Amino acid sequence: MNDAHVELPESRDARRARGRQLRRTVPRRRLAELAGGPRDPLSIIDAQNATRLQDLVPLRTERMSQSPFAFYRGTAAIMAADLAGEPHTGIFVPSCGDAHVANFGFYATAQRTLVFDLNDFDEAAWAPWEWDLKRLVASVVIAGQATGRADAVVGDAVRTAVRSYALAMRTAAGAAPLQRYYAHFEAGGAKGRMRAASRKAVDRAIKDARKHTGERASRKLTEVDESGRLRFVLQSPTTTPLAPELHARLMELTQEYLRTAGPDIALQLRHYAVVDSVQRVVGVGSVGTGCSLTLFQDGDGHTLILQSKEAGRSVLEQYGGIGQPLELTELIRERGQGGRVVAMQRILQALSDPFLGSLRVVDARGIELELYVRQFHDMKGGIEVEELEDEPFVTYARACAATLARAHAQSPFTAEVSGYLGDGARAGEALLDWGHAYARRSRDDYELFVARAAEDGGGTGENRP
Repeated sequence: MNDAHVELPESRDARRARGRQLRRTVPRRRLAELAGGPRDPLSIIDAQNATRLQDLVPLRTERMSQSPFAFYRGTAAIMAADLAGEPHTGIFVPSCGDAHVANFGFYATAQRTLVFDLNDFDEAAWAPWEWDLKRLVASVVIAGQATGRADAVVGDAVRTAVRSYALAMRTAAGAAPLQRYYAHFEAGGAKGRMRAASRKAVDRAIKDARKHTGERASRKLTEVDESGRLRFVLQSPTTTPLAPELHARLMELTQEYLRTAGPDIALQLRHYAVVDSVQRVVGVGSVGTGCSLTLFQDGDGHTLILQSKEAGRSVLEQYGGIGQPLELTELIRERGQGGRVVAMQRILQALSDPFLGSLRVVDARGIELELYVRQFHDMKGGIEVEELEDEPFVTYARACAATLARAHAQSPFTAEVSGYLGDGARAGEALLDWGHAYARRSRDDYELFVARAAEDGGGTGENRP
């Protein structure tokens, strides 16, 4: 090959300039525009419920009815449908799809250090960068209002978050791609720059996260049976028996999963035997999707718990209408939607669970379930944003935004985003206006949802096929 004909990527300055030029066609003030036109948010919830385990739909309704923020957590699909009708920059980045404040938190790396990062990727796909940022901004407004904070505090949190995102994207754009790839946030790494209230909140969250180990989960969730083996303790409706035909195929399904995990994980699992599995309810919006826990035990009583979770199409594609890159659609064709979740998690997280993998399962009804697999409770923890004082609430919003920027900066279009945003001040004002408008819309949806639930006495949706 003649090296003289190899075309190098554009310089960061050229790409940053193109981002600034984009302001002419999509002014930053347009980030405040809320989509108009007819919408039917409850029909989207109904469509999701129709594909879920029907005996768990009432529990999903109950959890989403607890508060406007709990409802917002379960409505990523509604928001994607709304965002589809709004102007956007057309700069696509790998996106979380559900980047609200409760989907950031702590977890342990393979090196047993604790890091802070995004921790939910069910909806992850490619989308305009501002969709994730809008999801985060609206969650700051809704969570702030739910805890009775003053408008000035909420406004400060949103403006600070957007400026933090813009600064992090500017810094990333000036760094080499490998520097962006290796960047990560260790738990408590910025405590020296925090005020006392923020340090106290972080210390408490880190302490709690370190307690949430797989060993602790095993002690809480299992008991020894008459044969001396551990078994999960059943507790309806959150922990129930797995379908018999799937329980009988645990070894087969484990081997299928291992084909997508690394050889080090395959070797690690040779130390264990599969001893039990149960269906497990998790989350808010995820309630009703297939989720199970599988218990592994060695000859000395040591345990490992893996979680398998059903993955559907990303709401960014299904409701947002965003076409996905060829490499991702080919991966989905080969490994299913579970493969998509795993791939996007590895892109978006700085350091991911080494046990990540995927598999496809055909159940007794002939329905294929596409699943992803990860460790259960490996020092996972988060900050309860509703319990924070005002100053750490603002600090936490800033930390989430910087973390989101680190994830988005894996895109080749980081400099374009930075050029468009500038210092984030104008975008911050526009997104604050948008966030307040969307919070009102979400509360209206919540009130409709709660009123209907009260009328029909529980869940909605047709029978699962």
